[in-house]
Amino acid sequence: MIQGLAVVKKSERLADGIYSIWLDTEIAKTAMPGQFVMVNTHSDAHLLGRPISISDIRKEAGQIRLVFRVVGYGSRELSEAKVGDSFELMGPMGNGFPVDKLSPETKVLLMGGGIGAPPLLGLANKLKKYGVEQVSAVLGYRGETGGLFLAEDFKKFANVYIATDDGSSGTHGTVVDAVRENDIQADIIFACGPMPMLSAIKKLAAEKGISAYISLEERMACGVGACLGCVVKTKKVDGHSHVNNSRICTEGPVFEAEEVEI
Repeated sequence: MIQGLAVVKKSERLADGIYSIWLDTEIAKTAMPGQFVMVNTHSDAHLLGRPISISDIRKEAGQIRLVFRVVGYGSRELSEAKVGDSFELMGPMGNGFPVDKLSPETKVLLMGGGIGAPPLLGLANKLKKYGVEQVSAVLGYRGETGGLFLAEDFKKFANVYIATDDGSSGTHGTVVDAVRENDIQADIIFACGPMPMLSAIKKLAAEKGISAYISLEERMACGVGACLGCVVKTKKVDGHSHVNNSRICTEGPVFEAEEVEI
């Protein structure tokens, strides 16, 4: 784990309240898709870091991309950053998506809901580098007027399907509805998004008899597993708390869907 200053190389608004920022940081050397960083603000009144998933990684250039929604002071400050500004980061943190056992013939399905889509972009990029050719990405949005952010980026690496709550683009409904409507077949699912969506994906994977790995979104305090502020009930007994809980920040954020009770 690395803690140090990261310098802003590029910052842009992608949609209403959604921003993208590229940062120069040593964290890029060891970061994996599905991991996250803790970003510290410049305010003495806000001491805790903000957990933000790593959206993409340029190891050779030493850069990571963060795509996030503005929800409070910390994310607002980050959205207003200019090229050359710096932030203190800690990371990479957590466990990423397991891809070491995939073969070029594996049919991979990526499912992202809203701001849950960004962590899957770096994964799609890595899958292409691994030579995995059959990758489908189903992305869920509120509606086309809110912006189908990152959809064009995903098209570089996957066959993209859209689902919108209002039916303004793609399937009218959820990402699971889009999978059924388009009869998308897969050997494995990687997903990130709201808990109700992940619960539905867990059921979909069980129905199809395939594995699913889900990245859980949760508010965090310390980010290193000490505070037990971000736990999920699991089948396994946690060695730290000695109950059937796992810490999303350390044992996660990526879990095999069958292991968590959601």
